[in-house]
Amino acid sequence: MTEEITWILRAQQGDEDAFTCLVQVYQRPVYNLCYRMLGEPEAAEDAAQDTFLKVYQNLTRYDRERPFATWLLSIAAHHCIDKLRRRRFLSFSIDKDDENQTEIPDRFAPDPETEAVKQQECDRLHDLLQSLDPLDRAAIILRYWHEASEVEIADMLHLTVPAVKSRLHRARRALARMWQEETPRLQAERKPYESPAF
Repeated sequence: MTEEITWILRAQQGDEDAFTCLVQVYQRPVYNLCYRMLGEPEAAEDAAQDTFLKVYQNLTRYDRERPFATWLLSIAAHHCIDKLRRRRFLSFSIDKDDENQTEIPDRFAPDPETEAVKQQECDRLHDLLQSLDPLDRAAIILRYWHEASEVEIADMLHLTVPAVKSRLHRARRALARMWQEETPRLQAERKPYESPAF
């Protein structure tokens, strides 16, 4: 019996310390999934807390034949999809955490311009993800950020495997199309004397 199963069994019997251990192990993956789904740090924190509350309330229904991480991320993904459906017609901004402290880089640190370009591309991809249908977005995030298999994604999102393949294919094509459409516009916005990073 693994340590995780021991925690689950104890948590199912009301041991809050055991549940805290589960939260500590999975808080980062759950937050990351919620952040990529919702696009806002505060909303992601709220969704992650709501997810763990739902998990706690439904822990006795957990099927030990299924991986705990799959069950947990499934709850998080569905919670985020529900939130997105409720606010479908509302506009929202995508805020970034400013928690990163400025440090003096050592000589092995990557050069700032390369890092700025990478960050800009990461931000762009994050923005493009927000335009996908919530289920397509969940499938993409689970596949490429959480490395879930198509079978696991189908299980998490209550879809068939062919439906997952179709959603992944459609979402990849949509992201690629939007990326290509945006590239000429971004290049045209740059002034000739500016660095490509800006």
